[in-house]
Amino acid sequence: MNVTIMTENGEIIVDNDVIAKCAGAAACECFGIVGMASINVRDGLAKLLKVENLANGVNVRVEDNKLRIDLHIIVSYGVNIPSVCENLRETVKYKVEECTGLDVVTVNIYVDGVRVID
Repeated sequence: MNVTIMTENGEIIVDNDVIAKCAGAAACECFGIVGMASINVRDGLAKLLKVENLANGVNVRVEDNKLRIDLHIIVSYGVNIPSVCENLRETVKYKVEECTGLDVVTVNIYVDGVRVID
């Protein structure tokens, strides 16, 4: 499903994948985030996604022109997960709202793995 933004000059249609990539890129900029995760349903293992696949760790839903975003992430070992997630939630909400002009009502975060960073 695409997002339709009405302006005084017409409508703008934004693919959900664009919003997902925006959210994924914003997430990867946050302290303590190693990257986005993709879940292998068969094995139940979290896999770290490469930069070009950031949207695969993000699910965007649109309801009444309001966005609901689910993020699947991998965090760095030793960080305070609740603090990192709160910072992540605020950063993604701000950047996606700035990019689209739409309200982000929820950002759900799923920590799917922990990685030791040298």
